[in-house]
Amino acid sequence: MKRSIAAASAVLLTSSLLAGVTSTAQAAPPASTADSSAVGRANEVLRVNPGAVQAAAGESYSAHSSKVDPNGTAHVRYTRTYQGLRVYGGDFVVHTAPNGSYAGTSVSLAAPLTLGTTAKVGKADAVKTAKAHFSGKITSVDESELIVDASSGYGRLAWETVVNGWAPDGQTPSKLHVISDATTGAYRGSFDEIHAVAGTGNSIFSGTVTIDTTQSGSTYQMIDPVRGNGSTCDMNNGTSTCTTFTDPDNTWGNGTNSNRQSAGVDAHYGAAKTYDYFKNVHARNGIFGNGAGVPSRVHYGNNYVNAFWDGSRMTYGDGSGNANPLVAIDVAGHEMSHGVTENVVPGGLTYSGESGGLNEATSDIFGSMVEFYANNTSDPGDYLIGEKIDINGDGTPLRYMHNPTLDGSSHGCWSTSTKNVDVHYSSGVANHFFFNLAEGTGNTQWGTSPICGSAPGVTGIGRSKAEKIWFRALDVYFTSNTSYVNTSNPANTARAYTLRAATDLYGTCGTEYKAVQAAWTAVNVAGNDSPCSTGPDFSVSLSPTSGTVNPGSSVSTTVATATTSGAAQTVTFTASGLPTGATATFNPSSVTSGASSTLTIATTASTPAGTYTVTVTGTGTSATRTSTYTLTVSGPGGGCPSPGQKLGNPGFETGTSPWTGTTAAIGSFTQQPAHGGTRVAWLGGNGRTSTETLSQSVTLPAGCTTYNLNFWLHIDTTETTSSIAYDTFRVQVLNSAGTVLGTLATYSNLNKATGYSQKTFSLNSYAGQTITLRFTATEDVSLQTSFVVDDTNLTVS
Repeated sequence: MKRSIAAASAVLLTSSLLAGVTSTAQAAPPASTADSSAVGRANEVLRVNPGAVQAAAGESYSAHSSKVDPNGTAHVRYTRTYQGLRVYGGDFVVHTAPNGSYAGTSVSLAAPLTLGTTAKVGKADAVKTAKAHFSGKITSVDESELIVDASSGYGRLAWETVVNGWAPDGQTPSKLHVISDATTGAYRGSFDEIHAVAGTGNSIFSGTVTIDTTQSGSTYQMIDPVRGNGSTCDMNNGTSTCTTFTDPDNTWGNGTNSNRQSAGVDAHYGAAKTYDYFKNVHARNGIFGNGAGVPSRVHYGNNYVNAFWDGSRMTYGDGSGNANPLVAIDVAGHEMSHGVTENVVPGGLTYSGESGGLNEATSDIFGSMVEFYANNTSDPGDYLIGEKIDINGDGTPLRYMHNPTLDGSSHGCWSTSTKNVDVHYSSGVANHFFFNLAEGTGNTQWGTSPICGSAPGVTGIGRSKAEKIWFRALDVYFTSNTSYVNTSNPANTARAYTLRAATDLYGTCGTEYKAVQAAWTAVNVAGNDSPCSTGPDFSVSLSPTSGTVNPGSSVSTTVATATTSGAAQTVTFTASGLPTGATATFNPSSVTSGASSTLTIATTASTPAGTYTVTVTGTGTSATRTSTYTLTVSGPGGGCPSPGQKLGNPGFETGTSPWTGTTAAIGSFTQQPAHGGTRVAWLGGNGRTSTETLSQSVTLPAGCTTYNLNFWLHIDTTETTSSIAYDTFRVQVLNSAGTVLGTLATYSNLNKATGYSQKTFSLNSYAGQTITLRFTATEDVSLQTSFVVDDTNLTVS
């Protein structure tokens, strides 16, 4: 078997609560998930700085995963054992600079472990304690394991006993982990691995949608070949067997529960959008990080008012009277986000106290962001959790992110009692923080977000920046017991880690950093971070902010500056985003803040017609500020200024230029005949771990009607699987800075076929921009897959 996925935990919805995820600390994943050089640097840091991770004699560490930033900064997660015992809550992250030097740690322990490892209470007593805390029908009890319970930040010798069975409803599976003190026998806590959350597809909640399916002969199966073969099946209101949905014409469901396929469409669509969200927004390769798709089971149980994630798949009940399947897109996004959490943080965020609240909030946050990402008119994005599934029976959602207290139980402001409430209610603090960070406080289009105490108001920085900050904090900083407030280990808090994430992404003490500080303060979560200096600053404004010009003529606007704090400073102007042939001049080119300049944009006769956003940048001695100007270049009768084929060397027949990247992939190969001519681009085909790319920059003129990319693709492979995408081929659009603007398609060894097939994509959304088209082939450790491209063209008309 080429790959394995570590066992993970499950997530459900009970009563009116979207629930979270937790699991025991897991063994390190396959070595392929950790960059060996990054681990080597981190290991050296551990050797030299053991105190940085609260190390103690008799400990050992195992690299769980690693992440290397584009600039070379690395983050390696570790699990910990003490005297041979697994340490539950002993995980940490080592951060190293690009040159390998120490750059900090994220540590769950508040102090080094000092404890004996001989139990005074036996396994039999641990089993009795575990059984006494199980509600429902017990089917089996796993052998108790002696561990170090450090979930509080301090170590205690403990037994972990897993009780298997069914919840009191008789339909929800239960796998309860009970922690009991191995010295006194006292119950220390518990968590359940199963956590409750209460072609063309005609869905129940999302309207008519496009779903990816697989054709087998004359029948279509609800298996998604684009996203790791995620599948959707019908439980037929049972709890054991599940039959994959099939259809003769690839048109699924009728939009109501009268057709069993309709709920399957929602689940299949939700799984796809969640997969795409994490991949396209956060560059995570699916829920598990390895490209594998998520199986979804619908019509589970009888009158089952729940849906749950069990660590490897989604399961949805049909609701009361089997009349209202719980398959809304934010439920899917919420639950599968638990899968992301437990696969990123070893063992997941501990599912109790404040870390449990952060666990739940993470799923609420990303469930909502998946809903926004899907941009579905039948279920548009919002900050309400579970508003479509009506678990409460009165049309109200489960939770309100803009004002969590509206559900009657959630905490919208942190207090010393937050750690004592159910994790679905303590999640309100982080939910409220995220809303404030994205949308601001006070009156918003989503409702009024109140401020806690006398904190100042917050100006939101937008969902795009807020979601990236939260994911960055989860991905490289959160540990299993990160909390809101931690007096014994103040660095191990969500405030501290989101500030580090904001610094990584947007710099220290910028607008985003200050917004994170203000958003936490607005929910009564203080920190020991220093306030940012309010040094000299200025503003830049334009009047007018737009203008129209004929090719060959010029247009002007006034650039005004003002000193907003501190002393005045010298400001120098530049402009970017100009159309071809246009130039910008400033008179004068520099001013003292408080004075003005005149910007003149001159065009040539060949400047293409269209509308352009010109960014005016004022660079001062202590700050940089920008403003935008909308420039419209008129054309005789409008129309497309320069139609035609825009790619250079489209059939690879004239050498390699202007293609860049793995240009050795271009040539004549007897093993891979061309579609046309004699030369092709043969990416992959190595049969070993490799990544090969081909890129070309192209300018798309504004004012045209269609911008179509076409190419011919042949895929052959020696992989034998029919379900796992081991090797992939991505078609992406990037901007001039190298940022991925969109992924047009992903193919894999599962798409192998005889001969070539033509692929066509619209690039209309990139009109007027200079973009980079990139093909990327990625292979795993063995068995080749070849992705052969020929006869490309990008036609504008």
